[in-house]
Amino acid sequence: MTFSPKKDPFDLFSKWYKAVLNSPCKEPTAMTLATCSKDCIPSARMVLLKEYSKEGFVFFTNINSRKGKELTENPKAALVFYWIEFSRQVRVEGDVKLLYGEKADEYFFSRARDSQISAWCSKQSSVLKNWQDFKQAIELKEKELYNKQVLRPDFWMGFCVIPKVIEFWQEGEHRRHTRFRYILVEEGNWKIEQLYP
Repeated sequence: MTFSPKKDPFDLFSKWYKAVLNSPCKEPTAMTLATCSKDCIPSARMVLLKEYSKEGFVFFTNINSRKGKELTENPKAALVFYWIEFSRQVRVEGDVKLLYGEKADEYFFSRARDSQISAWCSKQSSVLKNWQDFKQAIELKEKELYNKQVLRPDFWMGFCVIPKVIEFWQEGEHRRHTRFRYILVEEGNWKIEQLYP
């Protein structure tokens, strides 16, 4: 199976992403997020895409987590979407912008109340010596906020990966995959290259 590139990579991403959302794919929004510390030590984990536009790809997290600290120290990231049901992969590389205020509030308030409380109580990426400590912190926070709105913690933020490179990969038979790479030349203008599989 092959595909033809579009002039704008976001148009192609939208086409692929909508197909995945309308399929039985278990985690269509899942993406690998790769970051790097200021000491050039890489790390990667799965996060969920919450929205995208021509500005970039957005996810939310605790800014005190390992990924939050690395993105603050070294505001560059890579993303990988792999939709096995479609034999497709999208890779993104770019700079990172912090999202806070109204944007972060909007997402936080859309979450389930239990998830909001857990966000307050989790010292994400820190060592947890006893699960009961976390459980107790949740119970205390639930009592404290009984019949009250759960406000967003200051440390709960969004990040937007602003792409400089986007690559689309479609699996083919006998390792004859189709790959197109988009490189941002200037705002809204992309150089398109086909790559060997």
